[in-house]
Amino acid sequence: MSVSEPESELSADERAGLELIRDTGGIHQSDFWKELDVSSRKGSRIAEALQEAGLIRREDAVYKGHNTYYLEPAPRELKFSLLMAGDMLSPFIGEEEIDPQSDAFSQWLMNLAYEEY
Repeated sequence: MSVSEPESELSADERAGLELIRDTGGIHQSDFWKELDVSSRKGSRIAEALQEAGLIRREDAVYKGHNTYYLEPAPRELKFSLLMAGDMLSPFIGEEEIDPQSDAFSQWLMNLAYEEY
């Protein structure tokens, strides 16, 4: 998996925080900084940086009787153009069995190759 541009700019702590949020599917900020083993202040800065980069959503929440934030991964943008060769969609979309010798695949590859020229 390639790293998106905002992710390539992250510090090691921010990358660890993003990974934690993605792995858990969402976490309260009051647990986030404890899991990362950083101070609450540093945890807040990490969460804010990830939110500003558009990598997470950070919403007000009450957890265990305290005001905090709930941190969850931001939806990732899908790049459907990666499935296209010219105006032709990859023949493998929705197929259970893939035949790399098929005419449809060969034509798709030819379109992809000539798209650059």
